[in-house]
Amino acid sequence: MHQVVAVTGATGFIGQNLLDALIHDGWLVNALTRKQPSKNHHKNIKWVLGDLDDHTALLELVTRASVIIHCAGLVRGNSPEVFFHANAIGTENLLKAVASVKLNPRFLLISSLAAREPTLSWYAESKSKAEQITLHYLHDVGISYAIFRPSAVYGPGDKELLPVFQASRYGIVPVVGNFENRFGLLHVSDLVELICYWLNNESFTNGTYEIDDATPGGYSYQSVAEIAQQILHRPVRCIKLPGKLIQQIASMNLWLSKFLNYSPMLTPGKFRELQHPNWVCDMSLFKQKGINWAPHTSLREALPNLIKSK
Repeated sequence: MHQVVAVTGATGFIGQNLLDALIHDGWLVNALTRKQPSKNHHKNIKWVLGDLDDHTALLELVTRASVIIHCAGLVRGNSPEVFFHANAIGTENLLKAVASVKLNPRFLLISSLAAREPTLSWYAESKSKAEQITLHYLHDVGISYAIFRPSAVYGPGDKELLPVFQASRYGIVPVVGNFENRFGLLHVSDLVELICYWLNNESFTNGTYEIDDATPGGYSYQSVAEIAQQILHRPVRCIKLPGKLIQQIASMNLWLSKFLNYSPMLTPGKFRELQHPNWVCDMSLFKQKGINWAPHTSLREALPNLIKSK
C-alpha cells in the first residue's frame, strides 16, 4: 500500500489505538505531536513536532498525505474561548494547510455525538463549529470527506469511563441524571475498524455518521448494572448521585480552575451533557448509503476485561 496518512491526536486514547491498526495495515503515518513520544517509534511513523497552531508543522504533516484523519480534540477546559480555539480554530488551521498543498486528500473528522446538541456545553458547541468549518471548506471543492460522531468511546487506554465500569466491582453503578436516560457506547476497537474501513473504501459516501455499538435503544444505567451483575454473580445497584450537589461541585470546579489554572472535566456544561436524556445514535445513514459495516463489540462482551483491568 505505502500511502501516507496524516493523523492528529495520535498520542490520545483513540489515536494510539488507531496508530497500531494503521501500522498493521501497512500505512506510512505522519503523526502530529507536541513532544516526542517515549514509545511507538515504528519505522513507518514520522512524528511531526508541533500543534494545530503551528502552520509550518501542519504543512509538514499533510505534505504527501493522501488521507487526513483529524482525531485531535480538547475535552477539558474552563472557557468557551479555550474550547473554540482548540476544536474549531484548530480544525480550520488544519484545513488551511490541506488547501495550501493542493493535493485534495480525503479528510476524516472524528467529531463527537455531543455536536448534535451544541447548546448544552462549550465542548459540544466547539465540536459543532468544527463540523461546520469542515463542511464549509470541503463541500464546495469536491474533496471526499466523512464526519464521524461516536458516542461515548471506551476500551484499553480509556480513563473517563473506566472508573464508572470498575465501580461495579463494589456493587454500585453511579448515576448522574435520571435512571431512564439512554446512551450509546462504542468500543474503541470498533471505531478504529470503521476508520480503517473508510480508509480502504474510497467509495465511502460523504456524510455525517453517528456511531455506537448498535444496541437497540442503547443502554441505561440499570442495564449496565444488570450486565455487571451477570458477570460478577452478585448484586450491582444503581446509586443516584444528588443532582444539585453535583451541579454545585461542577460550578465550584469551574470557578477554581480559573484561579488555579487547570482544565476541569466536571463543569456545568458537562453536567448538562450527563443530564441529557438521549445519547443513542441513529445509524440508519449507513444502511441508506449502502455502507456494509457494523460494530462487533457490545458492552456485555467487553465489560469482563474492563472490570478486571487496573
